[in-house]
This record gives sequence, C-alpha cells and structure tokens, in this order.
Amino acid sequence: MNTVLEAPEGIAFQENENQKMIAQMIKDFGEKEIKPHMMDWDESQEFPMQLFHKLGELGLMGVLVPQEYGGSGFGYHEYVTAIVELSKVDSSIGLSMAAHNSLCTGHILQFGNEEQKQKYLPKLASGEWIGAWGLTEPNTGSDAGNMRTVAEADGDYYVLNGAKNFITHGKSGHVAVVIARTGKVGDSRGMTAFVVERGTPGFSGGRKENKLGMRASETAEMIFENCRVHKSQVLGEVGEGFIQSMKILDGGRISIAALSLGIAVGSFEAALQYSKEREQFNQPISKFQAIAFKLADMATKIEAAKLLIMQASELKNHGKPMTKESAMAKYYASEIAVEAANEAVQIFGGYGFTKDYPVEKFYRDVKLCTIGEGTSEIQKLVISRDLLK
Repeated sequence: MNTVLEAPEGIAFQENENQKMIAQMIKDFGEKEIKPHMMDWDESQEFPMQLFHKLGELGLMGVLVPQEYGGSGFGYHEYVTAIVELSKVDSSIGLSMAAHNSLCTGHILQFGNEEQKQKYLPKLASGEWIGAWGLTEPNTGSDAGNMRTVAEADGDYYVLNGAKNFITHGKSGHVAVVIARTGKVGDSRGMTAFVVERGTPGFSGGRKENKLGMRASETAEMIFENCRVHKSQVLGEVGEGFIQSMKILDGGRISIAALSLGIAVGSFEAALQYSKEREQFNQPISKFQAIAFKLADMATKIEAAKLLIMQASELKNHGKPMTKESAMAKYYASEIAVEAANEAVQIFGGYGFTKDYPVEKFYRDVKLCTIGEGTSEIQKLVISRDLLK
C-alpha cells in the first residue's frame, strides 16, 4: 500500500507523486468527459453509467482494492485526492464514485472471504459492475438498529423481505451489500450482511428519488420480496452485519468529508476567480474588504478541514481506531462546505443564482453532505460518546 509517510509517526503535508498524478488525470478527464455533459445530467437526473465504466478504466472504481484483485492498491490519501478532484468538477460523480468504493466494494474487501473477494472485487474495481450498499430504511434512518428488512433461514438459503431507501445505485447497481435482520429488533448482533446480485429473483429497484442536488447520482429504493439468497452470500458471520456496518461507516465518513472538501474548494476557487474579474465602482470586487474577508474565512476553514481529513486518513491507512477522527472530519468538512457554497453564491450575487455559473450547482449539491452517511447531529453524538467514555 502506498502512503505519504516519511516516518510512521508523521503526516507528510505535501502531496505525493501518486496524488499529483491522480489529480492531473482527473482534471483532464473532467474537462473532456464530465463538464460538457454535467448540466444535462443534472437537469434530466441521468445516471451516466458509461462514465463510471471509464472511471474504472482509470483505476478509480477500485482505488483501495489491492492489485491482486484488480484494484489500484492505493491508500486513503490517494483516495481522498480522487474524490476531492472529481467533486470539484461534479459532486454527483464524486458521490457515486465514493459510495461505490467505500461502501459496497469496501465492505466486501474488509469482510468478505477469499472466494467472495475473487468473485466480486475484480468486476467492481474495473467498473464493469457498479455497487450499492443497503442499510437505510424508510422508517429507520439513523436508527438502523430497528430495521425491518428480515432474512429468515430456510435450509441453505435466507429469504429476504423488506425495503431499503435512499440507496445510491439502488436501481442500477449490479450487486448490493444488504444488511438485514436475522435476530431480534434492536439487537446489535441481530443483523447480517449479504451480497445480493441484480437479477436474483425477488430483488428489484423501486422508486427513484427526485432530488434537490446530486441529481446525476442515482438514489433509489431496493425492494426484497421473498428473495432467496444462498448462505454462501453471507459476509463474515451471521449476526455481524450491524457491527460491520459501523466500521464501514468510519471509512465512509472520510469519503463524505472528501466530497465536502471538493465542493468547498470548487466553490472557493470559482468565487476567487470571479472576484478578481467582476468590477464594481471601477475596481475588482476582491478589493473590497467585505469580499476579501469572505475569501479569507473560506480558505482558512478549507485548510482546517483538510487537516482533519488527513488525520483520519492516516489513522485508517495504519489500521488504527479512527471513529472519532472520521466523525470530526465529516462533521466539520460538511458544515464548512455548506458555508463555502453559500458564500460563493453571495460573492457571485445575482449571477450566482443562475445556472450559467458552477456555484448554483455546488449550492444545491452540498446540503447532502451534512445528511448522508450520518447527519451532523449523529456525528456530534459519535464524537461526544467517544469523549465521554
């Protein structure tokens, strides 16, 4: 695994060569493959499946997957760079790439047996298959312990019944990791993770959400009606599903923190450039202290978010506990990203309220970051519990 460390106990504050290569590659790819189409995708809520196959060819659909399974074999610093750079262009694409990597693919990588890894990781890492991850349900958002999707044992099979909602790639994903209840309601050891392939009888996609932002990233229901899944599709041990999910979400929080950072940086860079070009009262508006101070605040908070993300990524790379650190990174980065997008629209003025400039889209997209993979309130709960234990 590649890291940016020069010594085990220190973080290198400069990007390594892999990160620089990834950043330039995504910048070039974004100019050619994303920017010309992204507003059309946004307007029509089209999930551009072919684009993700191309991202797979670049190694971006299996950033963290070891090379032996067809992945890029990088660590979390490179992964964060990839999400940030994609999200600076189109955060919908960054969101889908992050969900595919850290949730579905990450769950199989972390908890799958060798046979499961050999079967699924190469297809996911190459982008041939798109992954989904099903934890959230209509009536149990943050209260995942009370999920109602059940998996009942029937010989060598489990029969799944229930529904998941707000699932990235819920309709289009080729394979999903699904958490279902195999024990009593509320029992943290009463849930199990299954790998379910699209096409399995009884597994279907439901309603696609009509969203405020992140509109090119598909969000939909997954429905299970007497869906028979062989016991060989259990990830890890029966009853470990919820515990596994909490560990997966530790890494997922880094993903959303990076997504937030990308939006914040994109908003800042657009506002900075515009403030130098837009003139009022015979001078660029950047010369006015009211605008300059907004830019100073944005830049400072972005740097602080970067450091929190670097810390969480470093701990993750070394396999050390990072629940609190990832929650801090996700909480802070998502909140300051909302601020940055808001201030960017303000700096653009009336033009910021139009679709002719990128900050309008950042403004709509960014709010998801304070909600997805644990709301800001849940992050504060995670942080405070760690502090008080």
